[in-house]
Amino acid sequence: MKVRDIMTVDPVTVSPDDSVRRAASLLRRHNVSGLPVIDENQVVGMVTEADILSLLKTGGISNDLWLPSPLEFIEVPIREAINWEKTREALSDVGKVTVRKVMSMPVITIGPDEEIERAAALMLREGIARLPVVEKGRLVGILARRDIVQGLGTSFSEGEEE
Repeated sequence: MKVRDIMTVDPVTVSPDDSVRRAASLLRRHNVSGLPVIDENQVVGMVTEADILSLLKTGGISNDLWLPSPLEFIEVPIREAINWEKTREALSDVGKVTVRKVMSMPVITIGPDEEIERAAALMLREGIARLPVVEKGRLVGILARRDIVQGLGTSFSEGEEE
């Protein structure tokens, strides 16, 4: 079975200059976990849920406060309150960040005439969940792990079921 047989055609895309807020909105609206990033008709990266979540890194328990031992029972909640404030600040700044700053690069692609076994092996080797499908330098589709599983399921004939 070929990639073109199971890929999603005309995938939703973003530009490197789009905001992360717009990318997150598209992910939610289209129920996908990653989007190809297109610049001048070329796939230049991928932006995923993980890329967006990386913006929210606030570190471990705050070191902004250290109280003596008898007061440790109130120290941890205070440290967590400080961390919450850092998280709120990170969330409010997310909308201002461009996709260019968080996208994954270089992008790993596959051609539409490749076998799905090769696509699955590539995803496993690279630790990725989706592959932009590129033909003659242009994005023609996207292939997700879910597409491969569904493709294998539909190719499994009724006579082979146990």
